[in-house]
Amino acid sequence: MSQSDASAEQEAGAPGTRSMKEYYEIAEQVLPGAGLAVYSNPDDIRFVVHKGEGAKLQDVDGKWYIDYSMAASVNILGHTHPALAEAMTDQMSRGHLHFGNLNVPVIELAKELVDAIPCAEMVVFGSTGSEANAYALRMARSFTGRDKVMKFEGAYHGAHDYSAISTFGGGATETPHITNFPHGVPDSAGIPQAVQDTVLVAPFNDLEAVRRIIEEHPNEIAAITAELVQRNIPPHPDFHQGLRDLCDEFDILLIYDEVVSGFRMSYAGGQGYYGVTPDLAAYGKIIGGGAALSAVAGPAEILNHANPRRRGEDDYVFVNGTHCGNPLAAAAGLANLRELKKPGFYDFLNGQAEKMREEAQKIFDKHDMPVLSYGVASFWNVLFRDAPPRNQADMDASGDMIASKEFDLELVRQGIYVLPINRRYFSLAHDDEILEESLRRIDAACRVWTTTH
Repeated sequence: MSQSDASAEQEAGAPGTRSMKEYYEIAEQVLPGAGLAVYSNPDDIRFVVHKGEGAKLQDVDGKWYIDYSMAASVNILGHTHPALAEAMTDQMSRGHLHFGNLNVPVIELAKELVDAIPCAEMVVFGSTGSEANAYALRMARSFTGRDKVMKFEGAYHGAHDYSAISTFGGGATETPHITNFPHGVPDSAGIPQAVQDTVLVAPFNDLEAVRRIIEEHPNEIAAITAELVQRNIPPHPDFHQGLRDLCDEFDILLIYDEVVSGFRMSYAGGQGYYGVTPDLAAYGKIIGGGAALSAVAGPAEILNHANPRRRGEDDYVFVNGTHCGNPLAAAAGLANLRELKKPGFYDFLNGQAEKMREEAQKIFDKHDMPVLSYGVASFWNVLFRDAPPRNQADMDASGDMIASKEFDLELVRQGIYVLPINRRYFSLAHDDEILEESLRRIDAACRVWTTTH
């Protein structure tokens, strides 16, 4: 983007009560790394969000960014959609933000989830996707009487101890993690060895490796947990059905992490998109409309292990939290799902993503850049590769992850907000005008890249 273009993106005066510099001076004192969760931007592209509208974010200095993070997939309708605002305002008029008890919106949402999700006869609510994934594993252990679980290298299932093993590859660093299958590598200090010993790790898209690990641990594995699309890695055509078959053969529960794919890939989620039904599924993000809400979905035979009236029984599964079933989040989630059910929603969403994948590839090719624009449904990936990666080791071995990260940072400088080396997400607000503006900014980023590299 030229300097004049960038200036046009600024509004007169700063929307925030302080300048960007002032906000960061405070953040550096009170937040580790002046960031949230695992994200802390480099100094030259730091920004503090003031507001969101449609497919855009505005920072406190007045600059607008086209948003392809969408709060890590949460905002599937875009920012400040009137249906969500109306539903949450209506719910707030009925009392406090939270009741701490069974309430009308959460019952209605539970019914909608059970009707929509192929594997669901019941749901159990939590507050975060991490919780939902942890509860699903706990239920699987209780139901099967086994301790070990299997996950895939590079898969992200939240921040709990059983997830934070062999999640992050080293492609964009100088110290790659090497998994000695099925032994994983902890992603964090503070994870007990006993937890590490119960988590088996396999390469994604490799059914032979999965079978071999299962056979090496007979009658020990409670569940295999998987994302439907593992971050930047699409599944091979036979992978999910193969997992289902292996789980059936060895009497292992199949858990799908639908925190991202649920209600995004289709109204029936990733399991509906691929036509494979798991035993349990974890949900978050979209089902709360942007508020904190998550759920585990599955058959009554398993979910009833969390029945509070069974508390004290040997196979009772403890599920609890102050904000479980928050009515404001449930009201927002219901409003979200009503919009997703409207005719043509997924045709539009997935169609816009496909259009962007194709048009962005034309720009990369025009600039003779070795970049691949690809994805599934409403996911969009941009990597310095010639083919989609098969697994995490394939991602790391390419040697181009550093270039991918640097290019993504240039996109942010040009006013396209993405999380580096992460997939992008589309929303209802990503219309043709937004796509055209995005392509102009991508072209500008490519011009800078080819000049400086």
